[in-house]
Amino acid sequence: CCRLFLKLSAISELLIIFLPFATGLLFSHLISGDVVDIYQREFLALRDRLHAAEQESLKRSKELNVVLDEIKRAISEKQALRDINRTWSSLSDETKLKLWNITNKNVLHLPTIFHHLPHLLSKENSLQPAIHLGQGRTGVSIVMGIPSVKREVHSYLTDTLNSLISELNQQEKEDSVIVVMIAETDPQYTTGVAENIKSLFPSEIHSGLLEVISPSPHFYPDFSRLRESFGDPKERVRWRTKQNLDYCFLMMYAQSKGIYYVQLEDDIVAKPNYLSTMKNFALQQPSEEWMILEFSQLGFIGKMFKSLDLSLIVEFILMFYKDKPIDWLLDHILWVKVCNPEKDAKHCDRQKANLRIRFKPSLFQHVGTHSSLAGKIQKLKDKDFGKQSLRKEHVNPPAEVSTSLKTYQHFSLEKAYLREDFFWAFTPTAGDFIRFRFFKPLRIERFFFRSGNIEHPEDKLFNTTVEVLPFDSLQSDKEALQEGRATAFKYHRTSDGYIQIGSFSKGIAEGEVDPSFGPLEAIRLSIQTDSPVWIILSEVIGHSGQAIK
Repeated sequence: CCRLFLKLSAISELLIIFLPFATGLLFSHLISGDVVDIYQREFLALRDRLHAAEQESLKRSKELNVVLDEIKRAISEKQALRDINRTWSSLSDETKLKLWNITNKNVLHLPTIFHHLPHLLSKENSLQPAIHLGQGRTGVSIVMGIPSVKREVHSYLTDTLNSLISELNQQEKEDSVIVVMIAETDPQYTTGVAENIKSLFPSEIHSGLLEVISPSPHFYPDFSRLRESFGDPKERVRWRTKQNLDYCFLMMYAQSKGIYYVQLEDDIVAKPNYLSTMKNFALQQPSEEWMILEFSQLGFIGKMFKSLDLSLIVEFILMFYKDKPIDWLLDHILWVKVCNPEKDAKHCDRQKANLRIRFKPSLFQHVGTHSSLAGKIQKLKDKDFGKQSLRKEHVNPPAEVSTSLKTYQHFSLEKAYLREDFFWAFTPTAGDFIRFRFFKPLRIERFFFRSGNIEHPEDKLFNTTVEVLPFDSLQSDKEALQEGRATAFKYHRTSDGYIQIGSFSKGIAEGEVDPSFGPLEAIRLSIQTDSPVWIILSEVIGHSGQAIK
C-alpha cells in the first residue's frame, strides 16, 4: 500500500514538471483559441487531481505509520505482560495480596494491619525495629522468639539465654535463630539491655544464632483509652494488651526466617537436646493439620507454630488484642476452625486436640518469681518438667574432696564428685575454696565444671579461678625450659604453689591442662570475691591420663 502511494506521488511530480512544455507544444499545433482553452483547463484540472492524490497519499502514509507504531507498542506491552506474569507467579501469596491492595483501582480492599492499628500511619518507621543486632539469618528449621520487658526486681533474661544456648550442639546452633525482643520504648533502657547481651554473647551475635530487636516507640497505640473487662483493673488490661502486641511484632519479624516458630519467655530453663526433640516431634506428626505443638503446659511457653500459620494467628490476635489475653485468643482460633456450635463441649475438645498436640515430658520450666506485671509474684512450675540430670556418663579419678563452704542439707561435695547428686552450699566469700586431692598423682588432660542447675540457675560461681597443683613443681619447670617453652611462667602461681589455668564464665569453667605441668596432685576452685547468692556445683569432670604408681 505504501509503495502504491509513493508511485502516484512520483508520477504527479513528473506531470507537474512537464506540463508547461506539453502545453506549449500543443499550442503550436492548434489553430483555434477555444480548443486551446479547453485543453488547458483539462490539464489544470488533472494537475489539481494529482496534487490532491498526493496529499491523500501523504495522509494515508502518516496513518499507516501510526498504525504500525500501535502494533509495535501492543507487541511490546504483550511481552512486558508475559514478564510481569512470570514475576507475579514467583511472588508469595502474601506479597500478591499486598500488591493487589496497592494497585487495584476497585473500591474493595483487603484489611491490613493499619485497619487494626491506624495510628501506625502517622509515623513512617512505626513498623521498623528501633534496635537490630545480629546477622539476619534465614532458612533455618526453628526460630525461637523471646519477648523481654523490664522487671522491677530481677531480670532472668541472661540465665534464660545461657540455658538455651548451652544445650545446643554445633549443628543445632547452625540450624536455629534465637530472637530476643526488648519490648520497651525507653531508648536508654533498650540500648543498655542490647549492649549487655552483645557483650555477654558476642560469638552468638556474630554467628547469627542470636538476634536482638526492639520495636519502634510508635508501634504501640495509646493505652490510656482501654476499657476494663473481665474484672481486671486498668493496669492489668494494659499489660495483657501490650503483651498481645509484643507477640504480634515478634511473630511478624520471625515468620520469614524458618520453618517453625517457637514462642518462649525470658524466665525459663531448657532441657538438653530440646531443639532436636521439638524438630523431630514436628516432623513425626502423621498429619499437617496440627496448628500448635506444646512443649510446656504453662502459659505461652514452648508453643510451636508453622511459620506459614503465623499470618493467620497475627491477624486474629490483632482483631481482638484489646479484648482478651493471648492464651484465650489462641483457644478461640482453634474453636473457630473445628468446633461445631451444635455439638457439645466434649466434641469440641476432641476436635481441638487434633490441632493442639502436647509433648511430654515438658522441655521448658518456668523459673521466674517476679512477674513482668508490677507487684505480681508467681511461683508457677510445670509438673511435667521433672528433675533434670545434668550429669553425663563419666567416672572421676579417686580423690579426697574438701571445701571451706558450708554444705546445705545432704547436697555434699562427695556426691557431686561421684556423679550421684549436686553440691549445694551457702553464700561463699572471698578466700573460700573447693579442692580435689588425688590419691595418686596423675595427668589430667581436660577439666569441666558447671555451676547452677535447672531448678536454681542463679546459684552459680562468679569470679572463681581453676587452679592445679603439680606433683613436682620444680620438675615441671625444668621440662618446660628443656622444651624451649616457659609454659609454667606464663601462668599466675599462688603463694602455696598452685597454678591458675582457668576461670568461670557464665557459670562454666572448662579447658585443657598443659601437659608440661606433668602429673597433678590436686585441682582447686578458689573464690576471689564475695558472692551474693548460694552456689551449686552440678558437674565435675576431670579427664585423666596415666596415674603415678
